[in-house]
Amino acid sequence: MATDAKSHLTRERRAALLHGIYVIINDDARALDLARAVLDGGVRILQYRAKGGIDAHRLRDLRALTRERHALLVINDDWRAAAEFDCDGVHLGPGDDGFGSVAQVREQLPGRLIGLSCGTREEVAGAGDVDYLGIGSVYATASKIDAGAPIGIDGLRRLTAATALPVAAVGGITLSTLDDVRSVGATMAAVISAVAAVDDPRQAAADLVARWGTHAAAVGRDAKCRGS
Repeated sequence: MATDAKSHLTRERRAALLHGIYVIINDDARALDLARAVLDGGVRILQYRAKGGIDAHRLRDLRALTRERHALLVINDDWRAAAEFDCDGVHLGPGDDGFGSVAQVREQLPGRLIGLSCGTREEVAGAGDVDYLGIGSVYATASKIDAGAPIGIDGLRRLTAATALPVAAVGGITLSTLDDVRSVGATMAAVISAVAAVDDPRQAAADLVARWGTHAAAVGRDAKCRGS
């Protein structure tokens, strides 16, 4: 029996928000303040990552905050918690419960988003009924110890071209590399340190959001010129 009863948004409405800057929030004492800062900066996709175990009080506060700001909240690893805490979706990586059995997770979460971490063509091709792919690590990163060797911008280009799904590029992405990530077809850029390891995360988030939008506008103008 599906566990999606609390959901009030459709999968399609959630999926329509899958674009732009995607901030991964690690569970710690400053998680809520960081979330508030990046939302103030214009980010509208957050992922809650709690490798040491979910803090239920903190997750409920994040859910209330993201709902107030009309932002998506995705939980890392735990699809059951996605339903329990009324999150917008779950992100699964290799080794997580459900990564190899997406159909079973989809049965339980029919109205919510499912994202998968992929680093190879085989993983991309076998993604199944999901809503987006997290592809990387694009660049070297210290934020995820099991990220593996960087695939580089060329690797991101190849894997993005191999799927029709929205792609969240992840791994070592900064303001200076954002244009490259967007130029090879990524729909989202997932960041951690770019906002968490700076003095002013709100401004860092605002700069990322503005840069992403500026690039999108430039691409649109170029396409219009080529078609005229």
